[in-house]
Amino acid sequence: MPTPPIIIIKKTSGHGGHHGGAWKVAYADFVTAMMALFIVLWLMNSSPKVQVAVGGYFKDPSGTAKKVGTGLAGTGENLQPPKQDMAKLKVELQKSVQSITDIDKLKKNIEMTVTAEGLRIELLESAKGTFFESGSSALNASGQEMLALLAAELGKLPNHISVEGHTDAKPFTGKRSYSNWELSAGRANSARRLMQQSGLRTDQVSQVRGFADQRLRNLKDPLDPSNRRISIIVQYISSNTDEAEPPGGDTKESGGGMPSAEGPKPESEIAGRKDEK
Repeated sequence: MPTPPIIIIKKTSGHGGHHGGAWKVAYADFVTAMMALFIVLWLMNSSPKVQVAVGGYFKDPSGTAKKVGTGLAGTGENLQPPKQDMAKLKVELQKSVQSITDIDKLKKNIEMTVTAEGLRIELLESAKGTFFESGSSALNASGQEMLALLAAELGKLPNHISVEGHTDAKPFTGKRSYSNWELSAGRANSARRLMQQSGLRTDQVSQVRGFADQRLRNLKDPLDPSNRRISIIVQYISSNTDEAEPPGGDTKESGGGMPSAEGPKPESEIAGRKDEK
């Protein structure tokens, strides 16, 4: 009889083969779906303003839509109008300024630019003085005419207005208690006073600031006459309409009779700085 073959069976123990990563994809899809569900549930319980803001973001992620999500405020409201509105306002103001009889002499001293803060209107002084009396916070005839015209137009807007005064770097000599700080603040306040008498609402001016020579327009020439200027900023509309007024901002003063922007004159006005500010 032939010898039957010998069969040897070896059993090995160990883990099964690799199952792949398909389960990770499925789990990621599940987590994404749950996150979307929670966002939808949150939006359903949110205010209509938040819903519109979030929807506006997905319709226009670039942020040019009229209703967009907020950045730092966190209120879900539209914090400012489209910037093209300020450009349109700039064009309208430029047309209004053309009505001034001496505009050919003044056009080099008036600049309007749209900035991140709003529409900035700057009235620049020349070497001989353009809008203010020499070394004084008193407006001359050109300054009164220009500010009265601007006030009549800006008073129609819902925007808040801030007024800034600037000087060049030459110190104001004369009375010790009167310096470029007082001069810049005095000129800003004179401009504010006349504008409120000529069309601005009493609650429209939000800030009156004097910067002296701390924000020079021409850094290369600190003594350039154009550094002496008044800046009127038409601010973007904010959701907070009850802003607290800065200390020292006398925004409710109003005069009677004919508009006059002349404030108290310093004793150093004549004996002080002969080279006008």
